[in-house]
Amino acid sequence: MRVIEQKIDRYEDEGVTLSYVSLTKDFVEIKEYVQHKGDTIAGYNQQKECVPIRIEDILYYEAVDGKVFAYKTDDFYEIKGRLYQIEEKVKRSYLCRASKTMLVNTDHIISVRTALNGRLYAKMENKEEILIIRKYAKDVAQYFMEEEDDERI
Repeated sequence: MRVIEQKIDRYEDEGVTLSYVSLTKDFVEIKEYVQHKGDTIAGYNQQKECVPIRIEDILYYEAVDGKVFAYKTDDFYEIKGRLYQIEEKVKRSYLCRASKTMLVNTDHIISVRTALNGRLYAKMENKEEILIIRKYAKDVAQYFMEEEDDERI
């Protein structure tokens, strides 16, 4: 794949052009990355300070006792709202349901192993293992499978 770079004079003219024969998964991911790079969500740290958190840095979201927490590699934050509201707000192709109470960022999964009854354990970058229930295991497993794309071979 070729890359073309062009120096311009004005910030207003900055952008990325994608040229493709077919809109494959790779191009969708590139497009999504460019459109949402640097997006943040407001979170509250342990000192109850409101801080911006880069969405791509969050490993997973978990709902516990009516509260939603966002976990990064070395810290966690409380996020205001319900899990389904956060799921809609930060909708990304790499964000999958793991269970009724958890969303997982598949970009931060190190490995996946099978568990009983069709469930999966996903090992995250912070070394925690997340249980992915059978209902959502297929979605997470598909993320790791190579896409069949005969047109680009």
